[in-house]
Amino acid sequence: MDIGVKMNLTWDQIASELSGRISPDGFQRWFSRANLVEASENGVVIGLPNTMCQYWIEDNFLKELRESICIITGRPPMPVQFRVVECAAIEEKSETQRETKRSLPEILHDTDNAEAHSGLNPRYTFDTLVVGDSNRMAHAASVAVSDAPARTYNPLFFYGGVGLGKTHLSHAIGNALLQKKKRVRVCYVTSEQFTNDFIEALQKNTLTKFRKKYRMLDVLIIDDIQFLAGKEKSQEEFFHTFNSLFDGRKQIILTSDRPASEIANLQERLVSRFDWGLSAELLSPDPEMRLAILRKKLSGMDAEVSDEILEFLATRIKVNIRRLEGALLRVAAYTSLSGKSVSLQAVEHLLKDLLQEEARRAVTVDIIQKRVSDTYDLRPGDMTSKRRPANIALARQVAMYLCRKLTTHSLQNIGASFGGRDHGTVLHACKTVTSKISQDDRLRQTVQHLEQQLNNS
Repeated sequence: MDIGVKMNLTWDQIASELSGRISPDGFQRWFSRANLVEASENGVVIGLPNTMCQYWIEDNFLKELRESICIITGRPPMPVQFRVVECAAIEEKSETQRETKRSLPEILHDTDNAEAHSGLNPRYTFDTLVVGDSNRMAHAASVAVSDAPARTYNPLFFYGGVGLGKTHLSHAIGNALLQKKKRVRVCYVTSEQFTNDFIEALQKNTLTKFRKKYRMLDVLIIDDIQFLAGKEKSQEEFFHTFNSLFDGRKQIILTSDRPASEIANLQERLVSRFDWGLSAELLSPDPEMRLAILRKKLSGMDAEVSDEILEFLATRIKVNIRRLEGALLRVAAYTSLSGKSVSLQAVEHLLKDLLQEEARRAVTVDIIQKRVSDTYDLRPGDMTSKRRPANIALARQVAMYLCRKLTTHSLQNIGASFGGRDHGTVLHACKTVTSKISQDDRLRQTVQHLEQQLNNS
């Protein structure tokens, strides 16, 4: 990757492109005191005056910011990190940059910080994580790996729904390792970034450089590994990268929205290797844990939110932690900008869209069982019975598949709701339906129709 040689990058360029993508008020409010702190071939670091700006930009403008950098550099999406910098430091750096118009190649010579090259978010640490029943096993495994990388669980495979903390845990491991040993080589990328880097290496005939980048690491973290599915050449390359790192006793950390065995169109040899280490599932937090998360998040914000409102958010926002934190951020930003406390009624109006979406997503196992029974002209009791005629068995498998996809229940809990079946039965059902819908158009249409009905109910 030779972006440092070919491209110049300054905050003025980013600001000019970004200002055309968001409203003038939004740009003035959230980016007027931002600046380019560091840049490297692996991404950029943006300086901001406070954590409120950081949280808001991450939740609302990160896509536009990345797109602006892509257009300026002419490259695929790059990691963007944020660093809270004192206002005076931002203003001083901004003035210096306006005077010297430092380019990306110049900045590269000044960037010799492992953290800046790792792709890690420094906010994601073990200290900022709330631990509860939903993530206790995953947290314990993460701490063990940070204490003894490649000697305990390798690979470490996190799976679970969106916004449940998989990325936070994987970054926390990397950040903990960097704290203990500054020169450790850690790299966090999404599977999309890995694929884009590989395609670019093929196009530019730089495979040797690509392989050196990924196979000489001490720790490789790949997020959303399920998106490698169906990309045969990328899977082939990752297979050899995996082997090289594993054989060299280097740590591999992977995240996915489902167990490896449930990822369709993923090579069996990769699934087998992912099972060599430990797979840890992350579940939705219970109300008490959600409240603890909100209180911890609020402690890092310059805003006051009453316990009544925190309890309201913890009760009503259930789908995932990311959405819960986003709701708090919206409330905190409102109180901070308006300079006054907010009532419960105002919060309901402010979060109307989120609360409506939460209500739509309140799909339960019972609702799924009843809807599938109606579709297949069966009795709801057939879902939990021991009877196994072909028509009942298929309907039951479809219901298990939809429970896995549309609820946050674990495999064990789903199995228990289907007449006390074990998690292996649920896993087999999910794999069977995934395979059949890729070959049977009629079944695929039925499952899609059921999913649409359940999401809109």
